[in-house]
Amino acid sequence: MNKRMTIGLFTDVFFPMIDGVVNVVDNYGKCLSKEADVYVFAPDYGEIKNLDKLPYKVIRTKSIKIPKLDYRLTIPEIDITFREDVSEIELDIVHIHSPFAIGMYGINYAKAHKIPVVATLHSQYKKDFYERIKNAYITNIATKELMRRFNKCDRLLAVNEEVAKVFYEYGAHIMPMVTNNATDLLPFMNNGYVSELKERYHINTKEKVLLYVGRLDAIKNLDFLIDSLILLKNYDFNFKMIFIGSGPFEDYMKKKINKNGLQDFTVFTGRIMDRTELSAHYKLANLFLLPSLYDSSSLVQIEAASQNTPTLFIEKAVTASTVKDGINGYISRNSSQKYAEKIVDIFKNENEYKNISRNAYRELYITWDQIVDKLKEIYSNVIETHNSQ
Repeated sequence: MNKRMTIGLFTDVFFPMIDGVVNVVDNYGKCLSKEADVYVFAPDYGEIKNLDKLPYKVIRTKSIKIPKLDYRLTIPEIDITFREDVSEIELDIVHIHSPFAIGMYGINYAKAHKIPVVATLHSQYKKDFYERIKNAYITNIATKELMRRFNKCDRLLAVNEEVAKVFYEYGAHIMPMVTNNATDLLPFMNNGYVSELKERYHINTKEKVLLYVGRLDAIKNLDFLIDSLILLKNYDFNFKMIFIGSGPFEDYMKKKINKNGLQDFTVFTGRIMDRTELSAHYKLANLFLLPSLYDSSSLVQIEAASQNTPTLFIEKAVTASTVKDGINGYISRNSSQKYAEKIVDIFKNENEYKNISRNAYRELYITWDQIVDKLKEIYSNVIETHNSQ
């Protein structure tokens, strides 16, 4: 970027909520702020602390809590204070991270001010809609409306090749460009602290440490994962399963775990906000488990790779598109029994496991600075093309 840009990142989910989109927006904001003025437009969740520590400015709009969900319905169009705050900012480019109320507000801002707008496609919205409402007709209508909004953007960015294909099938006018996700985690070098974690969680030398990090939500296929853990216990496989995160499915998970006698095999830590602490837990783990068929490009698999920890996916998972089974990670057939059997097989050959772990680090670990360098080029090209029209 030749001159200092003013960039607007519009998102319908943000801190204190934590998910993949929040992490992407936060890391874009941090990296871009080194060379640009960055504003994040996001929902208001009530009392928010420590935002003064962020290197970018956050502008909040009023929102309404959605029953039974952690997400909120934003209402920027009728929030006078938000509209006044936005009107005082002269953006050079808009980057939306959702097609909902705040994302649509960003599109309208860009059109009104004759500046370009790009959109990152984070989720498989059609699958998400159907999972929530179980109605194909309404799902198709909702997906068409979202694509109508996305097609107003000057450039669409997908988090991997498979997501690009999905949105082209949804009705994108042109094939989206790929800008992969990344991580801010650095390799954790304090082996002494890892030993302390083993003591904290009562992990003995014979146990393999299995890890899940993310929202505890049914849509993440966590019931499937618990079924696999039950089988592992029946196979007399020595393991300790650590769940990091929180969410609406947590109570159900704990009840099922207790019912099946898995209390001594599992640990629920809650959310871990400190990034160094989180990296230590990835370092502690022998294998990261990601059974989700919902995620498009999960950040956690890259976070795991940063600590030489490979991930086990389910076949046909879009988020596994960068992974080669038995090379830099593992892919199981879509069966809790096969998933459990795969876990057992992974640790039968120690040398092969070590090679795959190293390959996960070498081939899958990428930092946000690397990705944002590409993003800055995209911004510059989009602005140049827009101004020449």
